[in-house]
Amino acid sequence: MLKKILYWASTGILTLIMLFSAYNYFFNHQAIADFYVNMGYPTYLIYPLAIAKILGLAVIWGNFSKALKEWAYAGFFFNTVLAFFAHYMVNDGQHMGALIAFVAVMLSYFTGKEVRP
Repeated sequence: MLKKILYWASTGILTLIMLFSAYNYFFNHQAIADFYVNMGYPTYLIYPLAIAKILGLAVIWGNFSKALKEWAYAGFFFNTVLAFFAHYMVNDGQHMGALIAFVAVMLSYFTGKEVRP
């Protein structure tokens, strides 16, 4: 029962974080572009990352294919790890959001393997 609660809570938190991120990528583009420039990343990555986040969430919630779900979690894993270190290295104080997202990814992934939604 606890694993089921952890799975749904962590998947919900992951979903909220990624949807908030994608929303900002689309509707607050200039501020996000400024962050990307500050971190040394090209701004042409913003829209593809937003789309990838939405598609990854659709795959996780849709439960279409085990292989696709693994790839979606892998994408979120790399996204959160790289976001953490990018924010940490430029010292903008926003690395904790990426850390929370990383914990949500890990909890959702490992508890989801046992819950089988």
